[in-house]
Amino acid sequence: MRAVVTRVASAAVAIEGRTVGAIDRGFLVLLGVGPEDTQAVCDKLAEKVCNLRVFEDENGKMNRDLSQVGGALLVVSQFTLYADTSSRRPGFSKAAKPDLAIPLYERFLDQCRARGFAVEHGQFGADMQVSSVNDGPVTILFDL
Repeated sequence: MRAVVTRVASAAVAIEGRTVGAIDRGFLVLLGVGPEDTQAVCDKLAEKVCNLRVFEDENGKMNRDLSQVGGALLVVSQFTLYADTSSRRPGFSKAAKPDLAIPLYERFLDQCRARGFAVEHGQFGADMQVSSVNDGPVTILFDL
């Protein structure tokens, strides 16, 4: 699985002009699923993201995690994270098919919720408009 995690002051996702998910402080997570991914990989990624210490402490050091700042997650499916960019027109055959990707995407959401976080999300496969106010900016790439 691949995830691009951005620390945000706020983020939202809309479909056809209607906001379907929004958060204040927390993480915007663009999540991609590969064909070899498993539930164990999904669970490990959720654990890593939810415990990522990139929020500043009283000394200005990135030492606090999402729970310590009362943050939330906005998770958006992003099959384009598996783009083959060897030519000028990217190919997406390296992304998992929906029959694998959807259950793992939903499992990631559930794993984050099980850790006590508020989780907003987009709609798998939809044409979405994502907006965010990046904080820092701080952006971390996970590739498990």
